[in-house]
Amino acid sequence: MKIGQVASEAEVTIDTVRFYERRGVVPEPARRPSGFREYPASTVERIRMARMLQNLGFTLDEIIEMLHAHDAGTTSCDSEQWRLEGALDRIDTKIAELRRTRRLITATMQECRTGQCRFTAQLDGSPSVNRSADRW
Repeated sequence: MKIGQVASEAEVTIDTVRFYERRGVVPEPARRPSGFREYPASTVERIRMARMLQNLGFTLDEIIEMLHAHDAGTTSCDSEQWRLEGALDRIDTKIAELRRTRRLITATMQECRTGQCRFTAQLDGSPSVNRSADRW
């Protein structure tokens, strides 16, 4: 299978396939006598798996480790549980950060409604209103 077909079936760009090859997500394919890469059909599923794992919050390095462990036959649900817990912890951290940001925006909007807009105060050089550690 040529690189364009792999990219099309995996729903990624050709550059993504090349990047994944360089990083070790997919094994380096054999080459035809003409020099063209010849990818096995399993490359498509491997790329789809990597993308799914990225969507679950895993880093590319983690995905590479997971795939290499799978290739070595050393993976099981029990052996990978810690990776899932780590991804879940990162997601919980992001959710907490987004909630803090939302509270800040809501507070800023309320201040603007009462005429105490920190945007105009800071841009005009006036002292900022209601400064606190978790705000601007």
